[in-house]
Amino acid sequence: MERLSATILALGMIIGLALLGALGGNAIIEAKQWERSVLVKGLSEREYIADQVIWPIQFVEADNELTALYSTMASNSEKVKQYLLEQGISEDAISIGLPEVTDKLAQQYGNTNGIKFRYSGIQTVTVYSQQVEQVRSVMQNLSALLAQGVALNTNNYNARTEFIFTRLNDVKPDMIEEATLNAREVAEKFAQDSNSQLGKIKRANQGQFSIFDRDSQHPHIKKVRVVSTVEYTLTD
Repeated sequence: MERLSATILALGMIIGLALLGALGGNAIIEAKQWERSVLVKGLSEREYIADQVIWPIQFVEADNELTALYSTMASNSEKVKQYLLEQGISEDAISIGLPEVTDKLAQQYGNTNGIKFRYSGIQTVTVYSQQVEQVRSVMQNLSALLAQGVALNTNNYNARTEFIFTRLNDVKPDMIEEATLNAREVAEKFAQDSNSQLGKIKRANQGQFSIFDRDSQHPHIKKVRVVSTVEYTLTD
């Protein structure tokens, strides 16, 4: 009787393990099917006009007398300011920086022989405005200012004009939606080509927004871009 019970128990265990194995195999297959997914990227890119501008107007002067140099620079600063006001730039958009003066004879290194002017100075008048098109128009018409004897310095990289787009938060929602829809279109095409059905979003990452100039000739036109990465499940 004990042997018969043991035999029945052993057979039961074998059958149970076999059934468990069959179920386990199906479970693994289903899990793998559920894990099938496609990872796609969706792009949204738009162009916007900058809504702020920072325009540094820099000029240089040189003299052997320090007081004369400061006087000339103050006079030229006033000329620049008055010219901007005449062109319709508001006074609160104009600021005059402190002059930067170099005494060439006081420099520790370098040959001081042949120096024509002992002192040289750089001064910057900055326009900070939201009237971008108006400022751009003035930037393209500086001949009258040059005719007044103001020696503009246009080769200083640190004094380049900056155009800024500040309305990113206003355009974010629409661009994220557009990028997500674009990603879904790509995923649907992939599912169609692979004879699959597109499922739910498994995970998503909207990515970082980037803002850059459209090109070197149009820095006031900004390209705004975002790439959304979305993973969708696939089913047969």
